[in-house]
Amino acid sequence: MQVISASRSEWIVPFTGLQPGQFRRLVRVVAERGGDTIADGRPGRQWRLDLADRVLLVATYWRTNLTMRQIGPLFGVSHSAAHRVVDSLGPLLALAPVRRRRIDQIAIVDGTLVPTRDHRLAARSKNYRYSTNLQVAIDADTRLVIDIGDPRPGNRNDCTVYRDSGIKDTLAGRPVMADGGYQGNTGVIMPYRKPRDGSELADWQEDLNTTHRAIRARVEHTLARMKNWKILRDHRRAAHTLHDTALGIAHLHNLAITG
Repeated sequence: MQVISASRSEWIVPFTGLQPGQFRRLVRVVAERGGDTIADGRPGRQWRLDLADRVLLVATYWRTNLTMRQIGPLFGVSHSAAHRVVDSLGPLLALAPVRRRRIDQIAIVDGTLVPTRDHRLAARSKNYRYSTNLQVAIDADTRLVIDIGDPRPGNRNDCTVYRDSGIKDTLAGRPVMADGGYQGNTGVIMPYRKPRDGSELADWQEDLNTTHRAIRARVEHTLARMKNWKILRDHRRAAHTLHDTALGIAHLHNLAITG
């Protein structure tokens, strides 16, 4: 028996973070990307769940981080069918590439550690857990997520992962703000550091640092909101799925804040 269904709007908000209208828009996007034409792994065999319920299943999994053996019965399917739904629809929920941007658009970038069970990519990091370093860039004005870099082992610092994850190439040609951990990356706007001789910063430098902190806090707030989807607090799936998962959550986040 199916317990949770997209046909009942009261299930949508707590399990997706989206309003019913936003959720319907998400389902249309997935349908346009081919979500309606995917069969259940075998020619001629269709999904037991309709597209809206499958999208809800994926969003519920990301939001709650329940196991597949827990998710499956909630939607009236087996845990293996739930696996196939997440594997097939997860990439279709990914954030669409930004095709247009304002000339004066400022991006803010920051990294976050995602505890990851797959040790093929994860490494022990400063939180003493096996984690991956995920670089996230947002628009400073709209606070929408622009892009997410490829995950890298959590024992690598931000300045290195910024270059290796590909997000530096995505942000090329636009102003980028970041904290002091991005030393060595030209073009990144960072706060002033105290001189090595121990002298104090000038008043105007302190004022600029205060403004910089206030603006840069927006990306930290975005990371906190994205981690409301609890799979980013304990990623149990294969490491190669983390990037698509993070892009999908970024898509849900952007839908949630645009109304």
